[in-house]
Amino acid sequence: MKRVVRISLTVMALLLVSVMASEAHFYGGMWIGPGWGPGWWGPPYPYYPYYAQPPVIIQQPAPEPEIYMQQPQAEEPSYWYYCPNPKGYYPYVKQCPNGWMKVVPSPPPPQRKE
Repeated sequence: MKRVVRISLTVMALLLVSVMASEAHFYGGMWIGPGWGPGWWGPPYPYYPYYAQPPVIIQQPAPEPEIYMQQPQAEEPSYWYYCPNPKGYYPYVKQCPNGWMKVVPSPPPPQRKE
């Protein structure tokens, strides 16, 4: 009878050690195992995991495209350049030794309708 009790206690001790060893972890030579005995599966208090709130993203509206408009400019009067010696207008006369005269061009004569 003593032998049966010894064998039963040995088997129970081996089972207990194997269960504790399956839940134990070794980190840097330190044994970290269950704190409340075999079969314990969680912390001693209700555990609610912390979930960070998603970041707030505010999308800026796209900037309006810049529109560049050329300012209307006053038309400069166009001139013809006349050379009195030799007589003629630029570009038909290339050089004018006495200097060019600015001449306001005259509008073309009106055309007659037939």
